Amino acid sequence: MKLHLVSLGCAKNLVDSEIMMGRLIKAGWAHTPHPEKADIIIVNTCSFIESAVNESIDAILELARYKQAGVCRRLIVAGCLPERFREEIVASLPEVDLFLGTGAFGEIVKAANGSLDAEICCLPDPNSITFRRQESLRIRSSAYMAYLKIAEGCNRHCTYCILPKLRGKQRSRHPEDIVAEARSLISSGVKELILVAQDTTHYGSDLQPPVSLSRLLEEISELSDGIWIRILYGHPESMDENVIRTIAEHRNICSYFDIPIQHASNRILKKMGRHHSSDDLRRLFDNIRASIPDAALRTTTIVGFPGETDEDFKKLLTFTQDICFDHLGVFTYSDAQDLLSHRLHHHIPENVAMDRYNRLMSVQREISSKNNRKHLHKVYDVLVEGTDENNRFKGRTFFQAPDVDGMTQILSQQLQIGSFVSVRIEDTFEYDLAGKVV
Repeated sequence: MKLHLVSLGCAKNLVDSEIMMGRLIKAGWAHTPHPEKADIIIVNTCSFIESAVNESIDAILELARYKQAGVCRRLIVAGCLPERFREEIVASLPEVDLFLGTGAFGEIVKAANGSLDAEICCLPDPNSITFRRQESLRIRSSAYMAYLKIAEGCNRHCTYCILPKLRGKQRSRHPEDIVAEARSLISSGVKELILVAQDTTHYGSDLQPPVSLSRLLEEISELSDGIWIRILYGHPESMDENVIRTIAEHRNICSYFDIPIQHASNRILKKMGRHHSSDDLRRLFDNIRASIPDAALRTTTIVGFPGETDEDFKKLLTFTQDICFDHLGVFTYSDAQDLLSHRLHHHIPENVAMDRYNRLMSVQREISSKNNRKHLHKVYDVLVEGTDENNRFKGRTFFQAPDVDGMTQILSQQLQIGSFVSVRIEDTFEYDLAGKVV
């Protein structure tokens, strides 16, 4: 029996998909990349913002065609979409045979085999999920890079965010289990480990006794000198001195700081439920750069949040210009009735939000282009990832994370995918770099 699985959304969702795939393969299923040949099709969905909801629904409807045009006899939708909309979604998507919430990933084998004791929705409390010590088989999407989930859920109450409802309270994995998985991944050939969670830098605060992220990083760092360790999805309030110092002291931990600020106006930050100020953010980024001069700073922001005035937006624009982030992602506010922010007054028209989006991105393009020019003629280790549409090799430096940042074109006749090579940067662009192997 063959299965086809589509994973949508973030890196954390991808880990769930890889684990589900591993369990299914262990249970005797065979994976096919061709949906028309699959007996069952699984869609692991995202519903973080409106565009993610629409992407999930479009994917479901597209794949549902194979129940008529292919051999598919069972379409399963898992993850955040059914968790968010629950039984209400059933009538909207009659093509789907079974919905699994985020607390039901452990039931995927029964769901595929048709032996799950549920009619059409399986929606257990996400807080009931406990981490296994280590998955015996996880089918990774990359042989040389792996996301390593260190916690699930979030304890914060940002008014624009649905994740605590979808994923439950924060539940950190025990450090020995994470280190054991990291060791296994490294022994299998992984060259880059990327630590992820909903609130990665808050890791371990819920354990008894508490465990710090800096201690976890040190233990993983000791496993091998020949790998990169990267952290994504940090938070300004839990990016402490110890984490910064640990990153500074270990060569194999990328000096890459992914810290979404969301805004820089104190008034909007308060409306967002963020408990830090613009000055706090400035001090944090100044401290990082003072401790690690070559640190790469990445952030994300939201424009068009309810009540955002022209003056609020100017503060965000000025902050962005002052900090000169190496990488910045911008979202327009995505409203929904199940968000606390929905109840706020003075919602921003879509055209105004898009104008602010375009203005901020225009500023960031100039910043990024200027930042990239400082890399000219310097030599960096680059992790080779593959070839582009022109059959040129491409890869990433320590200051380029997968999927969200730019990439580095590598001029070379022959390179091994998944290897590190030294590259001298000879050309720079708005977001990308290009160079030759030295």
